[in-house]
Amino acid sequence: MATDHDLRASAPRATSLHDFTATTIGGEQQSLAAYDGQLLLVVNTASRCLFTPQLKDLEQLHRRFHHRGFSVLGFPSDQFHQEPEEDEQIEELCTDRFEASFPLFSKVMVNGAEADPLWSWLQTQKGGLIGGRISWNFTKFLVSPSGQVLRRYAPPVPPTRIARRIEQELAGREDRSR
Repeated sequence: MATDHDLRASAPRATSLHDFTATTIGGEQQSLAAYDGQLLLVVNTASRCLFTPQLKDLEQLHRRFHHRGFSVLGFPSDQFHQEPEEDEQIEELCTDRFEASFPLFSKVMVNGAEADPLWSWLQTQKGGLIGGRISWNFTKFLVSPSGQVLRRYAPPVPPTRIARRIEQELAGREDRSR
């Protein structure tokens, strides 16, 4: 098991989420700098998990706050053996069953030597109950418009409980822009 020191040593030398690129669920490379200026909730998802119903709540947050500069970014992962589907089936499930309109990315690993660089970096920014490692599906990171991790939420925390914090962050940003 990697220690927090190991995670820091292997994490990319990025200074913000905007320094990364990711592969969309459609297979296109996308710079996450495209989200500069937006408040983000970055989540590792899975279609066969106890927490999979959170996809519906994530979509509700996305729809409620998107017009104010907020977005959910979903990263499917089979790290915990609960996402056996390929990207095409994942996208179909998320859009058909959960009506997800938020951006989805290609399946990634979130821990270990095979971890996606973004997820290695996220782990070094805000630790969880067991250190930096991602403990399970639906770990959530609230990321500022400048790309800094504000808060990490454990998998059981329902997205609806994060709505107040999102509202506060967006209201503070709107006040500063007046």
